[in-house]
Formats: sequence, C-alpha cells, structure tokens
Amino acid sequence: MTSKVAIITGAASGIGKHWAEVLSKKIGEYQLVFADSNEEGLRAAFTPAENILLCPLDIRSADGWRAVIDETLRRFGRIDYLFNIAGANRPLFFRDQPLEAIDRTIDINLKGALIGMKLVGEVMLKQGAGHIVNVASLAGVSPTPGNALYSAAKGGLRNASIATAIEWRKLGVAVTVISPDLVDTPVLTERLDSAGEEAALAFTGVTLTVFDLEKAFWKAMREEPLEINLPRWRGWLTKLNDLIPSIMFLLYDGMKKRGMKRLKKIRRERKA
Repeated sequence: MTSKVAIITGAASGIGKHWAEVLSKKIGEYQLVFADSNEEGLRAAFTPAENILLCPLDIRSADGWRAVIDETLRRFGRIDYLFNIAGANRPLFFRDQPLEAIDRTIDINLKGALIGMKLVGEVMLKQGAGHIVNVASLAGVSPTPGNALYSAAKGGLRNASIATAIEWRKLGVAVTVISPDLVDTPVLTERLDSAGEEAALAFTGVTLTVFDLEKAFWKAMREEPLEINLPRWRGWLTKLNDLIPSIMFLLYDGMKKRGMKRLKKIRRERKA
C-alpha cells in the first residue's frame, strides 16, 4: 500500500495536535507534514522523522504556504490530504471588538485557510486527486450573537468550501467542511474564567472533545461528504436558525441565560 501524504495545520495544540498524533501512529500508512505558527510548541510535541516533517507556518502568508508545499513535494512527491485546522477566536460583542480584530479574525480563520486551499488545491488538480478538509464551525452555519467576527469568517470558509467542492469534484479533488460545536481544548480551559455573556451561546449545546473531531475526520476520509456538522442535531438547529434568522429576537435572551448557567456549572465542576 502506498503511503498517503497529509498536511495538518494547527498541529501544535488542540484539535490539530490530537489528529497529528493519531495519524503519526499509523506506521507506514502516512507521510506527514505538521505545520503551525508556534514552532516551539510544534517541536515540543513532535520529533522529526523519516515520515514526519515539521514546518513553521503562518497561514496568513502565501509565501509561507508555498514554502511548506515545496518542501512537502521535495520530500514526499505529492499531497493527498490537507487538513486545514488552524484557527483562532476570542468571543466579544461586536461593539467591544478592537478594530484590528477584524483583520486578525478574518485573516486567520478565512483568508489563511483559503490561501492554503487554493495553493494545495493547485497541486491536487495537477495530480488529478486529493482531498481538502476544512474545519469551520457551527458559528459559521448560523449568525452567532457575541461572536460576529468568527461567525463571519467561518461562514465564509463554509461557503467557499462547498462552492469549491462542487467546482473540483469532477476534476478528482474533494473538499469537505467540518463544522463543530464548542470543542474542549486547552484554549477553552484557559478562557473559562474570563468568559462572559458574549460567549453564552457557545455553551447552549454540547461540549465536544478532540475524539469527536477524530471520528469526523475518519468519516470525511471514508465518504468525502460536502459537509459534516457536529453534533448532527445541533447542525439542523443552526440551519433552521439561518433559514429564519429573526427567530433569534425571540430566543436570544433565553439561550443566553441557559448558556451562562451551563458555563457556571462547568467552572464549578473543573474547580472541584
């Protein structure tokens, strides 16, 4: 069996780190490129090997992407998968967001992922095969008060992913977008104490784990669907809200109270 070549962004922490660890244990099945802007964290988490390449990458940089792609092709000869996982978010009501947060949030969560999809996609189109998996968010499926910038960025990534998937499918390249609910990562733990009403809607659903995302990645690789929402029932609710957005005028206050109640419960449980 020929080893598959996969690039994983955001590999130094959270979802990306877990998925990188999972694939690195599949000895002989994958040749791997782990990329992250946190080079120190990346090298603390992984050791370079014959089948593992570590690359510093600011996903906002087209030149940075080209360097990673060139090194991947030089080392492994092709690219079969791109897992676009890197992202960043700090919920705030839109009135409280500093102006510079617009560039940062859009550049990291949308622009960076699109640059990678474009440049890696060009390689895959030449090969006539490949699969790009973009990690968006349920906040991008439906407008999310308290998280407007992130919602805008991830909604753009979702739309671009689905549009591109339709363009490229007959050319041999698949694109899947995975939109999860809140995921329990070290970043979430760090921000629990400072989170306020702006983050309330994120706590109205379920808290996923990196193992839930791992299952979604395997499903994406097996079936190459256009979209995976996690959990599925929450995805249908967000799509209903997107269909009738004015319903949020009626539901928001109640959802905010519910989210704050659950947030306080999670804080108590983690301090116990």
